[in-house]
Amino acid sequence: MSKSLSLNPDQLAAFGAELDALRNRHLAELGEADARYIRRVRASVRITELAGRLMLFAGFFPPTWCLGVLLLAFSKIVDNMELGHNVMHGQYDFMNDPEFSGKHFEWDHSCTSDAWRRTHNYQHHTYTNVLGKDHDIGYGTVRIFAEQRWRPFYLLQPLWALLQAVFFEYAIAVFDLKLDRYLRGRAKLSELKVKAPPVLRKLWRKFIKDYVFFPLIAGPHWLAVLAGNAVANLLRNLWTFTVIFCGHFTEDAEVFPLSVLKDETRGGWYVRQLRGSSNLSGSRWLHFLTGNLSHQIEHHLFPDIPARRYASMAVEVREICQRYGQHYNTGSFAGQFFTVLVRLFRHAFPSRPAMQPV
Repeated sequence: MSKSLSLNPDQLAAFGAELDALRNRHLAELGEADARYIRRVRASVRITELAGRLMLFAGFFPPTWCLGVLLLAFSKIVDNMELGHNVMHGQYDFMNDPEFSGKHFEWDHSCTSDAWRRTHNYQHHTYTNVLGKDHDIGYGTVRIFAEQRWRPFYLLQPLWALLQAVFFEYAIAVFDLKLDRYLRGRAKLSELKVKAPPVLRKLWRKFIKDYVFFPLIAGPHWLAVLAGNAVANLLRNLWTFTVIFCGHFTEDAEVFPLSVLKDETRGGWYVRQLRGSSNLSGSRWLHFLTGNLSHQIEHHLFPDIPARRYASMAVEVREICQRYGQHYNTGSFAGQFFTVLVRLFRHAFPSRPAMQPV
């Protein structure tokens, strides 16, 4: 049940106007400090990847191998979370630098950037937590909310969730293909033949890079490099899975029926983003390693604002929410993740929805 008060049309308009004003103020302030920051992020990704791969070339000597794995995992996490994800949202388009163009940036991930921009930037951020429109709800494999229609398949969803976490980059890579539609006969295979080749090419390139090229050039230490790359990818996958699920599927996160989209105002859109999102409290390092998606509320409200600004914006967002009686969903990493696990196990079994499932 929602902890937020309902807003009448005038209150919705005022709520939206205050958040618009906050957004516009930060847009007007964008400048060299933001550009310098993202260039430093890019440099840190490159340096830590190089250092990590060189250390793995030393073989299975425990200190260097472990440090190499951690540095490579750090590089992959930051590349995906703070660099790729945020740049592809157009947060740094104001720089007019082709390397940081939201429409053309390609990240070090098995998912193609075009597919991510289509499924995440458009579908998810436009229809956040709307059943039948936002396909990120459960990612097609798990039932997180009682409002989702239950099927026997979900009885094993703790296992599906674990497998999804371990192979998260591959799950995201094929997500845009919506393979379940073809298995159920809801789409023609001719469509898959068009959509699949770019995905397969990207998957192949990533596989060759980490599991063929670098092990080959490592010579006698090929096994140490192969294992190090696999562990670094595993750490990245587990981390991103946890962060993303904590940002969307905690106890207080809400889902909405299709009817919410009818005549939805700007203020209504803001309220939906707020109620469908969850924040994580923690240190500056936590915020950095999550790509500032620890401020998922602010990201859903302002996806095109550089994420480095979310921490300062959160202070004002929280104050605005308090004045309008809107619940600001935040908590510790451990606490929020615990509620995600509770949802995973509870909704594996039939549960009564609060509204008609789709």
